[in-house]
Amino acid sequence: MQRRCLILVMVLLSFVTGCACYQIGNQGLYRRDIYSVYVPVFESESLRRHLGERLTEAVAKEIELKTPYKLSQGINADSVLYGRIIEENKFAITENINDELRDVEVEFFIEVTWRDRNGQIILGPQAMMMPEGLQEFGQAVHFVPEGGQSLATAQLDAIERLAEQIVAQMEAPW
Repeated sequence: MQRRCLILVMVLLSFVTGCACYQIGNQGLYRRDIYSVYVPVFESESLRRHLGERLTEAVAKEIELKTPYKLSQGINADSVLYGRIIEENKFAITENINDELRDVEVEFFIEVTWRDRNGQIILGPQAMMMPEGLQEFGQAVHFVPEGGQSLATAQLDAIERLAEQIVAQMEAPW
């Protein structure tokens, strides 16, 4: 009898305390000590205008959409997400007999660093191997001019994909 009571108490305690650390929603995926993020305009080494601004806007929208973090300005933020477009290229993949482009590839390479209020580097799960918390991302997108696609639509697609990759790296390590 006493043994059954002890087992029953242990089972009940395991039910009560077993789920204490679980969280519902995306709250468990992100750091609990960070509440806000400041995203200054990404620098750009590209000669094409406004790519840094477009990528910054896409990252900010992605943070608001997929994370519990709030966007904040400068000194009010718990962390700062710095970014720089290192390189942006356009390559002809195929041409027709008249040297008109049939398939073109646009690729971006960027660096991202995320720091807390004290300047300490916040590392994501994929960034452990990178020096000083620096994360590098690359994204290539194809477009077909004959199909009505343009360089602008390809850049937009690449920027949106890069923003998704950057925000995915903001998840806390397991």
